[in-house]
Amino acid sequence: MTSTATRRRLHTVLRRRAGGESVEQIQPDLFNPTGKRKGHNPSVATVYRALAEHAEREAYPEAVAQAHADFDALRADDTPGPRPVPSDRASL
Repeated sequence: MTSTATRRRLHTVLRRRAGGESVEQIQPDLFNPTGKRKGHNPSVATVYRALAEHAEREAYPEAVAQAHADFDALRADDTPGPRPVPSDRASL
């Protein structure tokens, strides 16, 4: 799960991108509130990676939900069994 600070920064980036700003314009205004790089700006690559992960979560919410369920099952030592292949993915 992402932290509250990470979600806020992603929201800021998404809002400003919707307003027409580039990642390169937004990145200097962001900073890391905790951790090893506390007080420093995240790299442009980190911002793009966060945008890509967000887009993937938005495009495949059922896959993300299943991955979280599988992870929770593994943490509970309850290994999930095989899942059926969706018909639209069977030919892959």
